[in-house]
Amino acid sequence: MRIRTNVAAVAFLVNALGAAAPARAQAADVRFVLDFLLQGQQSAFVLGRERGYYTAQNVNLAAFDPGRGGADSITKVASGTHDIGFGDLSAMIEFDAKNPGRKLIAVLLVYDQAPLSLISLKKTGIEKPADLMGRKGGAPTVDATYRLFDVFARVNGIDPARVQWANVQPQVREPMLVRGEIDFAAAWVMTAVPALRGLGVKQDDINVMMLRDHGVDLYANVLFTTPAFARQHPEAVRGFVKATIQSWQAAAAEPDAAIAALKRAEPLSDPAVEIGRLKWALEFVVTPRVRKTGIGDVDPARLRKHIDMVTDGFGLPRKLAPETVFDSRFLPRAAERQIGR
Repeated sequence: MRIRTNVAAVAFLVNALGAAAPARAQAADVRFVLDFLLQGQQSAFVLGRERGYYTAQNVNLAAFDPGRGGADSITKVASGTHDIGFGDLSAMIEFDAKNPGRKLIAVLLVYDQAPLSLISLKKTGIEKPADLMGRKGGAPTVDATYRLFDVFARVNGIDPARVQWANVQPQVREPMLVRGEIDFAAAWVMTAVPALRGLGVKQDDINVMMLRDHGVDLYANVLFTTPAFARQHPEAVRGFVKATIQSWQAAAAEPDAAIAALKRAEPLSDPAVEIGRLKWALEFVVTPRVRKTGIGDVDPARLRKHIDMVTDGFGLPRKLAPETVFDSRFLPRAAERQIGR
């Protein structure tokens, strides 16, 4: 009888303590889509998922899906199949300008500088913008570097009509460059350079002309969502942003750990190739400005110039106001956003 009494007393005490303890908020389901397949430049997200950074922020990754390039992640979030996406800010601006009733909003800047580049082999002698005239470039017509080439040409005083272009698929762009079928390629640098290296081209034989070094200084990838999702689930967006910052901080500090996590998630990946892609990506994430200010926020004046260039280069029907493009309310304080110091 005494044993039963003690058991009942313990049960009563446990129930009382449980009732008195504050209830933990229910984790929010977030369907996330990346910009591309799992490669080195996406490994920070894989590392953050593996280490539980999102779970710690009360975010349940109900979907963690690869993208298919271009505007894929943008259309998926806009259509409602996913809640938060990772993709190019310029493509998001284009979508918003053309779809005023279905706009998206950026909540975290990840790539402080765009990896837009014109890649050639040194034997072609292309070293400066003027050297492109009379030459043949190759790119998919959806490639952002290609679509901004007229802006690049105007800024650098060259005649774009004197540059010939071939519309090529991404998978044949670098092989065509190696075979001499094109003189240069428009691409993201962390895509083109590893591809050339994989084809046996030595690093010293590759020439990289970054658009940022020639007057076209743009932002690139951001986290974005819909205003409706941000309004209905502000804590989920805030937690996702914070976990993503932690993920990139960890990848910058431990790139080998990020690639190891990628290998576990994508067994067919080649760590020797993917570490190169990640290090290229980090160059555009951890810029001198970011080292001073922390990852995640934008400079309003620079964002305004970005919008101007994209509106002009893409021939958009209207120009967006910076405050409708980026919402900084979901960012943690600056001390939590330091990276690469």
